[in-house]
Amino acid sequence: MTGTTAVTASWLDLPADTGYGLANLPHGVFSTAGTAPRTGIAIGDQVLDLAAATGDDVHATGTLNAFLAQGPAAWAALRAQLVDWFTDSAHRGAVEPHLLPRADVRMHLPIEVADYVDFYSSQHHAENLGKMFRPDSAALTPNWKHLPIGYHGRAGTVQVSGTPVVRPCGQRKAPADDAPTFGPSQRLDIEAEVGFVVGAGSELGTAVPVGRFADHVFGVCLVNDWSSRDLQAWEYVPLGPFLGKSFLTSVSPWVVPLAALEAARVDPPARDPQPLPYLRDDGERWGLDISLEVRLNGEVLSRPPFELMYWTPAQQLAHLTVNGASLRTGDLFASGTVSGPGADQRGSFIELSWGGKEPLTLADGSTRTFLEDGDEVVITASAPGPDGSRISFGEVTGRVEPAR
Repeated sequence: MTGTTAVTASWLDLPADTGYGLANLPHGVFSTAGTAPRTGIAIGDQVLDLAAATGDDVHATGTLNAFLAQGPAAWAALRAQLVDWFTDSAHRGAVEPHLLPRADVRMHLPIEVADYVDFYSSQHHAENLGKMFRPDSAALTPNWKHLPIGYHGRAGTVQVSGTPVVRPCGQRKAPADDAPTFGPSQRLDIEAEVGFVVGAGSELGTAVPVGRFADHVFGVCLVNDWSSRDLQAWEYVPLGPFLGKSFLTSVSPWVVPLAALEAARVDPPARDPQPLPYLRDDGERWGLDISLEVRLNGEVLSRPPFELMYWTPAQQLAHLTVNGASLRTGDLFASGTVSGPGADQRGSFIELSWGGKEPLTLADGSTRTFLEDGDEVVITASAPGPDGSRISFGEVTGRVEPAR
């Protein structure tokens, strides 16, 4: 991979523990009072107004798409330019006027989402749900270890972190009910996930092999794919998720470039059986050591480990396109719920409360099985950077509002 950045001295006064150092340089879209949205780079506690600093209109469109469409060579060139700007004091006079306090900017959805695909790639999550719903059968379905299972979601309801989570309404039917009823979801849930943003598209009819992952994917964000478990349970047979998922998907505002994650790349878990040739990833090492943290109303509930995901994002992209489906700039695909083997590593309330049978007791003495109105969920994550630094992915947040 090109564009990897080592930790280097900067003329900026960067906090020692910042997750937004020179090794990160995440891209986002921001605005200030009375100004139009444009591209920014997070650096320390500040944001570089990239449109103003470069004078390039591609950074003034209010979305990252136009820049991402330029492809890997342009991504690497900009990254090298940014490192040069922030490390060579000769550039200070030209760059510093375009730095703004990060606390003073408003963040927007970073991309215009073309298509959205959600996968189901955590073995621990899939086994937990299998044990709940199919206690007398194998925890994993027969196809699970042969292909990354996924579904196409609704691109129009992908929104930036902080967007209110309006409790969805729909049909629900408990097993003991004679007929379905209509009303607000009573089993509103989260799914702590990692998302991947496609920059360079592909030709219809042409598959993207595992080894071409970094030629198409620009970077990584956090995803909370809010889920209504009662709507989903009634509707999903035989075609799968629909209204139980499509009401809102939240993404973090900063997209961390793949080039920032070289030190986070790890071997994925051993696969048994070996997948078909188009999914084999020997030597590619696109497992990622990303540590997530899930908080409810400020209290830490779990710390899901992404490095244990059975299927890597490179395999997900290969499978997504193996039938000839084309990629478009702005496509977003997500990992599926990230869960580990421990009870404190589960990335959804359906697992944390074991289907509602084991309520969580919070520090204030209250209990939860699923989300209540007024609850706020914050998901954060970080990954190893070079020389012992940490890469921050920021956060994806949402507060539950009553059904309308």
